[in-house]
Amino acid sequence: MKKFVIIIGLTCISLNIKSQDLGLSFSYFIPKNGYFSVPVTPFSIRGVGFDLTRFFAIESGFTLYRISGMGVKGLPYESKNPLIGPFFSLMVPLEAVITFNFSNQAIKIKGGGFLFYNFNTKINEGNLDRELKEYLEWEVLNSDFSVNNNLGYGYHFGAEYIIYFSKKFGISLEAYYLSGSSPLDMKGKYKGIPTDGDMITEESADFKDAQLDFTGYELSIGVLFSP
Repeated sequence: MKKFVIIIGLTCISLNIKSQDLGLSFSYFIPKNGYFSVPVTPFSIRGVGFDLTRFFAIESGFTLYRISGMGVKGLPYESKNPLIGPFFSLMVPLEAVITFNFSNQAIKIKGGGFLFYNFNTKINEGNLDRELKEYLEWEVLNSDFSVNNNLGYGYHFGAEYIIYFSKKFGISLEAYYLSGSSPLDMKGKYKGIPTDGDMITEESADFKDAQLDFTGYELSIGVLFSP
């Protein structure tokens, strides 16, 4: 718990440290088949890295998100609703950056991988019940499932557009596509009344292939200050 509090505190520092610039940024995440999600505070520490050449750099950082809801893939049916959430997720990217400078503007092409780990993961039981009821074609259904937290990973790519209004001040706009997953070890039981019966039935299920679908779009806007 102490480590978790420290992470939140670091996030609240709200520094976007770069080899050239210091700034503040607001980041938002829109998961596939999920709910709009935001950082614990509207800031993150991103863009920490070093330049290898004038045009090429390596950057990292982290964002602690409060995920409102996220989808699950690998089920025996195709899920269209967020089945996991809300929960906290610490996402750490590592990316290569290519920069193109144009007088008072710059475009950065970014891509690489990321790791994430979730805290306080919960199942959205209402959405899961409705989906299982529709998939199994039962009249009534209630489920009781559990999931485990596992380290996840994926890849991401995107671009950043910067416009400098002076030598010491600029605005940054970023957009990323992320695609990642982590095993859920999802298992449990459900009970209810099948369509072709009038007796309460109980079944067990083990969705071994179920994975948290950490796929979506990350959008950021920020201000930059040059020392």
